Amino acid sequence: MKLTILFGGASFEHEISIVSAITLKQKLSQFDLSFIFCDGDHKFYLIDDKKMKATTFSKAEHKNMPELTLRNGAFIQKSMFSSREHKNIVLNLIHGADGEDGSIASMLDFFSIKYIGPRSEACTFSYDKRYTKYLCEAIGVKSLKYESFYKNEHKNITLPFPIIVKPASLGSSIGVSIVKDEHDLDYALDTAFEYDKHVLVEPFIDGVMEYNLAGYIANEKMHFSIVEEPQKEEFLDFEKKYMDFSRSEQVLKAEIGEELIVKLKSNFEKIYRGLFEGALIRCDFFVIDGEVYLNEINPVPGSMANYLFEDFTHSIEELSNSLPHSKRVKVTYDYIHSISQAKGK
Repeated sequence: MKLTILFGGASFEHEISIVSAITLKQKLSQFDLSFIFCDGDHKFYLIDDKKMKATTFSKAEHKNMPELTLRNGAFIQKSMFSSREHKNIVLNLIHGADGEDGSIASMLDFFSIKYIGPRSEACTFSYDKRYTKYLCEAIGVKSLKYESFYKNEHKNITLPFPIIVKPASLGSSIGVSIVKDEHDLDYALDTAFEYDKHVLVEPFIDGVMEYNLAGYIANEKMHFSIVEEPQKEEFLDFEKKYMDFSRSEQVLKAEIGEELIVKLKSNFEKIYRGLFEGALIRCDFFVIDGEVYLNEINPVPGSMANYLFEDFTHSIEELSNSLPHSKRVKVTYDYIHSISQAKGK
């Protein structure tokens, strides 16, 4: 099966996307893979698979490789006398801005390119953590209490300490701080606002049980990964998440009862159905007093959460064969013709 990995993007998670792509080259070696890199200037390059290593990008060697453009149905590689189409299914592996904010989804939809990844409407509710809260309220999934702030907005935080301060539209724990008293609050807010103009504040619950679950729909059936209990210190920080993105070995199943597994899957399915079709996503949950709370949605998880699936290659192939089809409207000029005829023009 042919598959194109699209990675990079202009975001704070650019390098993490590169790590994810290198990892998937190994994990999906049974596929006929090609790699398209989106650089910080939003230029697309076809990357030689033998050059799929981090230094290719840090040394800007990708700029010596073929630059691509787009037209309906394909990425295009132009030469002096001809052009070549790249019409494979695209796997959106761009983390953060571009890949998870809906920009890439809109672009691929606009050019009628088939892809694995969240559609633009799904990105709306998963990229901005404030909108994720709104989604939870609408579909009956529990989430932690929160307060949100705009940059330069002066507003008293009413949540009791300790709290966790995070940029509203950023993943990988970048810009996240745990604040145990008011003395450290200004610094935490300044740090978060360095990355985003909106900030979310939630209660920090020390020692809370956390579980990760990934899944997708194929052939109208929900398919789940194993449930993982991530290993963490106070919270799953950037260093730990960054290392996790390069994981390719399957993790062990969490040692939890069937009743809790059913609750986690039920909440996941509520979030996924009707919104995330065509994507493989990971949801991170808290469990407090036996109740499940959504922490966050990862619409393009690091390395596609390959380590949570018993047969990741089969999962991607199965999903590729079950992508939603968007029907393009057929444009006609009947109305204009009718007006022209009525006016005799």
